[in-house]
Amino acid sequence: MLLKQQSREAYDYLYRQYGAVLFGVINKVVYDEQTAQDVLQDVFVKIWNNIDKYDAQKGRLYTWMINITRNAAIDKLRSKGEIMKGKIQTGDEIVNNIGKSLKTEQATDTIGLRNMVGGLAPQYQTIIDLAYFKGFTLDEIAKTLEIPLGTVKTRMRTAIKTLRENFNK
Repeated sequence: MLLKQQSREAYDYLYRQYGAVLFGVINKVVYDEQTAQDVLQDVFVKIWNNIDKYDAQKGRLYTWMINITRNAAIDKLRSKGEIMKGKIQTGDEIVNNIGKSLKTEQATDTIGLRNMVGGLAPQYQTIIDLAYFKGFTLDEIAKTLEIPLGTVKTRMRTAIKTLRENFNK
């Protein structure tokens, strides 16, 4: 594999093919475009430095890169102490913005999770969006939405149960 040999051409190809998709993942967590670009650069450095840790037997390269990207974006968000200061979207905004974000994300959602989440009631959409797509903990969600932690947990369980039922249909 040319990547494991740290071929410059292989990394150029990787960036051209996946840069936009990875930027879309980062941009869902980090709303500031300059910060998102910095995180993207950090992600490709991590990929370059850690390519020898990638094991094709454990999964696809694309999945491995997405995981690195998502974790880096969440780490950046938490390191800056930015818990979305007023940038939380309501359920209606999430539904309206899904179509706009698809251009950047391209086809990152291969099992149709975003469509399934879009079918949930707005209070459940918000919880899933914050937890899964933005990396918030349940405690952070409760503080951000200013609702009790127990309510967040109940909504999360209900949302996951509904998603499972819909996925198995």
